[in-house]
Parts: sequence; structure tokens; C-alpha cells
Amino acid sequence: MMITLYTTHCPRCKVLETKLKNKGLDYSVVDDENEIINLGILSVPVLNVDDVFYQFKEANDWINQQEAKTNEN
Repeated sequence: MMITLYTTHCPRCKVLETKLKNKGLDYSVVDDENEIINLGILSVPVLNVDDVFYQFKEANDWINQQEAKTNEN
């Protein structure tokens, strides 16, 4: 699964990033505003999961539905 968070590190962006970390989900961050604008993203945060783009509410709901990953040694 490929997860990308498009962010300007605003408070709502930080909420999604914290939730992704707490769930143990691997994700990349794009915070280059020019790249974000060139993709046609007009407001952040946006979460891209396997080429499906989610605005804040939908992204928050998606993260909440994910099982937390655990490190089993």
C-alpha cells in the first residue's frame, strides 16, 4: 500500500500525521507547495492511498478504520 500525505504542517495536517504514526502506517510526506499546487490540490491536508485522494475528513475516517501495526519480534 502506498500512502502519501500532502501537507503544509498546519494543525489539521499534524492530526493526520500523528494518527498515521500511531497506527504504525508507512507513508511519505510531500510538503513542497509548488508540487502540491501542480497536482491541483487546493487545500491540505490530502492523503493519497494507492492513487485515491482523500480530503481531511475522509482521510481521518480512513486512518481510523485501519488496524494498528505492531512490531512482533
